[in-house]
Amino acid sequence: MNSQALNEALAKRISSEQIAEFQEKGAICIRGLFDQEWLDKLAVGVEKNFADPGPWNTVYTPEGEPGGFYDDYCNWQRISEYEDFIKHSPAAELAGQLMVSKTARIYHEHVLVKEPGTKETTPWHHDLPYYGVDGDQLCSIWLPLDKVPQSVCPEFVAGSHNSGTLYYPRLFINNTNYAEGIDGYETIPDISAQRDELELLSWDLELGDCIVFHMRTVHGAPATSGLTSRRRAFSTRWTGDDARFAKRAWKTSPPYPEVDLQAGDEMEHESFPVCWWLS
Repeated sequence: MNSQALNEALAKRISSEQIAEFQEKGAICIRGLFDQEWLDKLAVGVEKNFADPGPWNTVYTPEGEPGGFYDDYCNWQRISEYEDFIKHSPAAELAGQLMVSKTARIYHEHVLVKEPGTKETTPWHHDLPYYGVDGDQLCSIWLPLDKVPQSVCPEFVAGSHNSGTLYYPRLFINNTNYAEGIDGYETIPDISAQRDELELLSWDLELGDCIVFHMRTVHGAPATSGLTSRRRAFSTRWTGDDARFAKRAWKTSPPYPEVDLQAGDEMEHESFPVCWWLS
C-alpha cells in the first residue's frame, strides 16, 4: 500500500474520540487495523528470532515447569520481517496519531511469548523507568499474533500514566525491584489487591486487533494456564517529538551500548530512525 493510501485508510479508522481516549486512559484497543498478511509475516520473523535468539533473549519459566514464557528484543535490524513491519505497516502512523506527534521514531521491538499452560504472570509495572527515554509522546503497540481471550489479556490501570508517580522497574524473573533508595521512585503497590478500587482495562482480542498504551501506564498480564493456544505478541515501542534521551540509576532495558547520546538529547541516532512523519 503506498503512503497516501495508507494515510487515507488509517484516517478512516482512527478518530479524534479514540485519540482523546488514549490520552485520558493511557491504553486503548484498536480493532482490525492489521491485515493477516502482516501477522503471517511477523509469525515467520518470530520463528526465525527464537531459532536464533539475540543477545537479550530471556526465558522466565524454570526448567521442567509447564508452558513457557520467554522474550527477546532489538532484533529488527537483522530480521527482515520485523524491519518491513516497522517501516511499512500502519504501526508508525498509528503511534504518531495517538501520541499527537508530527513524527514517530522506533525505540525498539519486543517479542513476548507465553506458551499454553504457562504459570508465570507478568508482574505489575510500567515501562518508562526501564527505558533510556523521557517525555510525554511515548507509546507501545502490543499486537497479538494469536486470538487472545480477555481472561489472558494484559490489564492496564486506566489513567495511571497521568498520576505523576514513577515506580522502580522490576525483574520479571523474580519480581524484585531493580534498585532501592533512589529519589523520585516508589515500589509499585499491590495492584491485584486494589482491583475493586481501580478501573482495569482489558479486551477480547481478535486477529488484527492491537492495544496501544503509554509508556507510563501501569500494566500486568495473567498466566496462560487455562489456555490451549500460544499467546505470541509483537510489541513496538515508539517515541514522538518531545522524547529525549535519559540516563537511569540502573542499566536500562534495552541497554543500547552503541548509543552515545547525552541526557536531554533528542533521540537522533541510527538506532532510532524516524518511520513516519506528518506530511
